[in-house]
Amino acid sequence: MSSAARTSDVLTMLASQESERLTVGDIVAVLRDRAFALLVVLLGLPNCLPMPPPIPLVCGLVLLVIAIQIVAGMSAPWLPRRLLDQSIARATVEKAVNRAVPLLRRLERWSRPRLSVFDGAVGMRGMGVLILALALALIVAPPFFGQIPLGLAVSLIGLGLVERDGFVVLIGLLIGGVGVGISIGFVYTLFASIMSAFTWLSQAIPGLGL
Repeated sequence: MSSAARTSDVLTMLASQESERLTVGDIVAVLRDRAFALLVVLLGLPNCLPMPPPIPLVCGLVLLVIAIQIVAGMSAPWLPRRLLDQSIARATVEKAVNRAVPLLRRLERWSRPRLSVFDGAVGMRGMGVLILALALALIVAPPFFGQIPLGLAVSLIGLGLVERDGFVVLIGLLIGGVGVGISIGFVYTLFASIMSAFTWLSQAIPGLGL
């Protein structure tokens, strides 16, 4: 794959792999020297659709590891063997890519290098911190639909980094803020519900001591 290939071409090649399931290691091998930014795109894409567990969790965990490495200033991604061996059905990847590629190609025609604040080492490390926050939100996102704004945000941020387009990155960050808010609300509601259940049990069963 030429370094001049566009994001849509790389993802189309990935979706055309012959195996029934794709491991994270397979994906990293296809992305090669563009692995950091394109891996961010790819980890966002499946979550742009309603996905059952554990897909958002796996994507969030891998994205978390990637974000930490960006913050650390690493030049290429390293993933532990256990994560490299995690797999996703090729049909799922193909479905996400087929839906995303037409939009990606429109964005690629419109996108251009601008707002270069993210280009330098300091800017990239700052992006790593923001991607880390999105990864944590993805891990705790509400099932099936809660991860959609986070998936869209991560995909746009990755595409903006590939195309060196800070405007696309900013759009992704704005959408990501909505997704983070949804995840925080979900976690708060879940915690409040658990605490209310404990309170009810302690009142309903004297001496339970909850």
